[in-house]
Amino acid sequence: MIFKSGRYSGYLRPITYVIDLLIIHLWAFYFFSETYDIINFIAFVTMGWIILSLKSSFYEIYRFTHVSKIMSLIGKQLIVFFLIVFAYFGIFNTENKSAVAVVNYVLLVMACITVVKFTIYFLLKRYRLLTGGNRRKVVIIGLNKKTDQLRKFFSDNPEYGYHLDKTFNLKGPQKTTVEDCIEYINENNIDEIYSSVAEVNNTDLIQLIDYVDNNLKTLKFLPDNKEIYSKKLDFSYYGVLPILSLRKIPMDEPFNQFIKRSFDIILSLLVIVGVLSWLTPILAILIKLESKGPVFFKQKRNGLDYKEFFCYKFRSMKPNPMANLHQISKGDARVTSVGRIIRKTSIDELPQFINVLKGDMSVAGPRPHMVSHTHMYAGRIDKFMVRHFIKPGITGLAQVSGYRGEVETENDIINRVKYDIFYLENWSLFLDIKIVFQTIYNAIKGDKKAY
Repeated sequence: MIFKSGRYSGYLRPITYVIDLLIIHLWAFYFFSETYDIINFIAFVTMGWIILSLKSSFYEIYRFTHVSKIMSLIGKQLIVFFLIVFAYFGIFNTENKSAVAVVNYVLLVMACITVVKFTIYFLLKRYRLLTGGNRRKVVIIGLNKKTDQLRKFFSDNPEYGYHLDKTFNLKGPQKTTVEDCIEYINENNIDEIYSSVAEVNNTDLIQLIDYVDNNLKTLKFLPDNKEIYSKKLDFSYYGVLPILSLRKIPMDEPFNQFIKRSFDIILSLLVIVGVLSWLTPILAILIKLESKGPVFFKQKRNGLDYKEFFCYKFRSMKPNPMANLHQISKGDARVTSVGRIIRKTSIDELPQFINVLKGDMSVAGPRPHMVSHTHMYAGRIDKFMVRHFIKPGITGLAQVSGYRGEVETENDIINRVKYDIFYLENWSLFLDIKIVFQTIYNAIKGDKKAY
């Protein structure tokens, strides 16, 4: 493997392609040696893999790419690679090929590729940390709170391979001009320039852009305090006209919708058949013995696109006319003894897997509020309605991050909305799996407000 000080080695990505394709074809020969048609298999699967990788950006892994992003890419690649391999045997293989063998082949291939991918990823981090190689020299233009956070990030994370050479102050008595910055960048062979949007005027901005375009440098901007720059903007073209959208929602892509819906259906069926089938009769008896009323409690909630649906729960309170108006609170007299136990362990939420199977909800997503509270928060909390761009969830990122239970202060709901918006803008299957496991862990600990 070849490393360079500064930019990535141009050989790293092609080498990774070659390693992955070797893994694919060596295991194919091992599994299907008796009927292995080397020409057709190599042509079909290699082309399928390359086209898939280019479309999914499977090899677009950078030093700042998060592990969760890599896991998400691997998950998508696994599913589509399954389809490619099955398509090959459907088109070219005249003999019946064991589906188990095909599944085992794909899983083993992806397991090996995953090991290779993470090995390279973490070895590069280790290499940068120990040797200072494969690094990029950077400068920061502008001196404010945002640039200081970036400076601290570079100094605290040497494994990312960024060496901060200098920070320029464009304001104050000892200010530096953009011309001085450019001169320093030329003299010191700087690779990347990070500029605060708030610190440069239009003239300086045009000068910086013209310079990097003509000198093969990389220019990146730090958002200032203007809210639009803090968004995950989506850039596209209408003809040759560049257009910025306020946010890009991964769930708007049909493939991601298919992945998330498949995950929801599989998990909801497992819970309904494996847990609710025997737990419901037991809880029904206990709930009925303690108080009169239905076993299930249903309440209107707002879901995708603000549409109303009935959300199901095991009844944990005595029947009362205020259930649809007032949220439960600490020491609430309406909660039964059985209800207190099932709320503490989150068992009361399990019937919502029926909502998931019906398509009203997802396993993970923003928690739906009762209709009266949705109307109230929509008028009081900024961006509250954004969370209705996706289906609500049984659990969510806000809940596993500590914002669950009773909304005691306005700050509680504000933080929930922040986490919900982050979730819808950064969804991945890996994030859903992480949320599910964290929810199970919290439930086992009994880490829930038992009202």
